[in-house]
Amino acid sequence: MREITVRVNGRDERAMVEGRTTLAELLRDHLGLTGTHLGCEHGVCGACTVAVDGQPVRSCLMLAMQAEGAIVETVESLADGDDLGLIQQAMWERHAFQCAFCAPGFLMTVRCLLADNPTPTPEQIKEELSGNLCRCTGYASILDGVAEAVTKMAAAGGEGDA
Repeated sequence: MREITVRVNGRDERAMVEGRTTLAELLRDHLGLTGTHLGCEHGVCGACTVAVDGQPVRSCLMLAMQAEGAIVETVESLADGDDLGLIQQAMWERHAFQCAFCAPGFLMTVRCLLADNPTPTPEQIKEELSGNLCRCTGYASILDGVAEAVTKMAAAGGEGDA
């Protein structure tokens, strides 16, 4: 067991973890942030994607100890209390998700993409999202949601939750 400190959603969090504890387990089991979903637990589906130091990371593959001193953002960071964040609102307006099990991973991937590139091309969006799987939508509505988020960010002057 080892004590680690990680900045999660703007708060310094301390936890005692075993060497084999994943970042996903730290977030869900130790910190109660259940918005991060575990799907395949092999890094293939993307449902567990979170931002670590601004980059999308599969939290089922990263050990919690590797996050020592890092800045971690989860899907819970996108909303402002009960109000949806800009990306969430855009996805909701475009009916991007059906069952929404994959939604946290997609949302965090989009958040990282738009933070780095607020005006991505459709090809860049598809490439960035290619590592996230959805069994329900066929992806067109998700791509529409990202395009809506880009439009909303431009209207807000580039500001928002991305």
